Amino acid sequence: MLLLFVGTSSIYAQETSEDDKLSVGLSLNHDAFFGFNPMMTFSYSLNDKDAFTAYGIQWGAGTASTWGQWTEFGIGYNKTVGNFDLNPQIGFTFGSLLSSGAAEEGIVGDGIVPNLTINYGSDLLEGQFYFGYYAALSDNTQEGGSTNNYVHYWANIGIKATSFLSFGAHFEELYLSGGQTNSGGELDRIDGYIWLGPYVQLQKKGTGLRLSTGGNLADEEERFAPNGFYKLSFFVSF
Repeated sequence: MLLLFVGTSSIYAQETSEDDKLSVGLSLNHDAFFGFNPMMTFSYSLNDKDAFTAYGIQWGAGTASTWGQWTEFGIGYNKTVGNFDLNPQIGFTFGSLLSSGAAEEGIVGDGIVPNLTINYGSDLLEGQFYFGYYAALSDNTQEGGSTNNYVHYWANIGIKATSFLSFGAHFEELYLSGGQTNSGGELDRIDGYIWLGPYVQLQKKGTGLRLSTGGNLADEEERFAPNGFYKLSFFVSF
């Protein structure tokens, strides 16, 4: 009986230790261009400065349903340096946006997404920088069709006013960087949006909400995203 208790306690302690290395985050995001795009993140700690990471985004939950139910999944590695978390990742998309400009059916291997997220946190300040390059991995075009490549990045910085309230500024840009046309030639760059404005965030431990809003600074005559700037996120960590 004693041996069984010791063995069971050892297994339980091992499982608890493994659970302590895992962290999961869920963000329910909604914005003026993509619509609803929930995201889940996963992290497995290797030590107090290094971690394996993974993420998934259901772009097809919003306007990207017309891009072959666009879906993104990626893996990466996080390195903590002082107050910074540096997280390069490589993602892959499934759908039709990159492989055919959303003109054909959704496919596996639609695109590849090298990306980098840098988070900053101190007692007073918080911030994030993201950069992702969305490149066509497959060419699924018909005559006259084109593959699409995009650049998407943002940066924000804010002040932690209280234990539950923070606020700051957010800048974000999305643009078509080019693509290959089936009949020959390349696509020119086209701006989607250039968003700039304030944000406010309410948070209790790992749960909260953030509202970012402002103006679309891209040329009204040329941009492919007509709406102003508004983005709402509900997030929780486990």
